[in-house]
Amino acid sequence: MPPPLYPVFLDLTDRLCVIIGGGAVAVRKARGLLDAGAQRVDMIAPVFSPEVPDSVRKMTDSYRPEYLDHAGIVFAATNLSEVNDAVVRDAKQRNILVCRADGDEESPGDFVTPARFSNGPITVAVAAGSAALSVMIRGQLAAQWEPAWTALAEAMINLRPEIKKRWDEPTRRQIFRDLATAQAVEILGSSGKDGLQNWIIQRYGQGIEKERGIGT
Repeated sequence: MPPPLYPVFLDLTDRLCVIIGGGAVAVRKARGLLDAGAQRVDMIAPVFSPEVPDSVRKMTDSYRPEYLDHAGIVFAATNLSEVNDAVVRDAKQRNILVCRADGDEESPGDFVTPARFSNGPITVAVAAGSAALSVMIRGQLAAQWEPAWTALAEAMINLRPEIKKRWDEPTRRQIFRDLATAQAVEILGSSGKDGLQNWIIQRYGQGIEKERGIGT
């Protein structure tokens, strides 16, 4: 039985992402990284798929350990198990998180990439121990998506910093609980963001400041 995994959403903005391999699997990894906001993606392989995104920096070469220098995250995505073995070994020696695409139990990576989908500011990720099963579950969840969840998440982009500025920590915690309810969804749908702001003020007052945003 595989070990339990710790789910995490990682900010890739300032991390160098290195992909060893240039085929279809490497292309999928590159697209996933770029979709997640990665700005520096290097790909090393003797030959590259024509589907490699233009923003990826391609280096035509066989794998060498020095390509991992300064990497923040690494993907072993070749079709050669011995190369993937070496990538995993060298990344772990450097204490760099590494994902192994071919899933070898004798030389595993540190993490797996889940099946995921995004709707506005919300990202849902699924890992089920089987890539095909994860994709199926992701599809079912996407098909049942409530647009109101996206609308509330979009409203929170502006509301959250205002709430953190105006109320103390115990009050903020309760406000955020109130905003994660069916009642908040209903108010947003019927009265918009202004109605949601007024609902907060009616329950908790103006807070410590009165600036543009909440209470104006």
